[in-house]
Amino acid sequence: MKLVILTKSKEETMKLGEKLAQGLFLKAVITLSGDLGAGKTTLVAGVAKGLKIEEIVTSPTFNILKCYFHKPLSLFHIDAYRLDGVNKDIGLEEFIDGDGVTMIEWPNYIEEMIPLDFLEVIIRNLGNDKRELTFISHGVKHDQLLSFLGENKI
Repeated sequence: MKLVILTKSKEETMKLGEKLAQGLFLKAVITLSGDLGAGKTTLVAGVAKGLKIEEIVTSPTFNILKCYFHKPLSLFHIDAYRLDGVNKDIGLEEFIDGDGVTMIEWPNYIEEMIPLDFLEVIIRNLGNDKRELTFISHGVKHDQLLSFLGENKI
């Protein structure tokens, strides 16, 4: 299943993340692809806001992983960019299959860790704060998430 949504501002991208959060479930995995500055972390920040996480979300580029422990769903934000060509045996699988939602920036660097059932998001910067977000579900659970998002657009 595939869904394409255009946003016209950073605020709309955040709101889209908030809507996405309303349909999330335990062990949901979302991969985020796009150029630097495409809006990946902005979408994650919107999801965090939708999950009622009050911490400020920033890119975990230098940390690789940031955890936002919260009830009912924790958020695990992975930025795999720095894992290109290095030993990846650092325990990320525990978070990807952990008690929360996992969002992965630069998933191509840890493809072997991504489960078969996940939601793929490709973000294109169209200029002037406009973004094209393409959502592609892989698996039944994430098909349902994508259906929910399509019915509850911003």
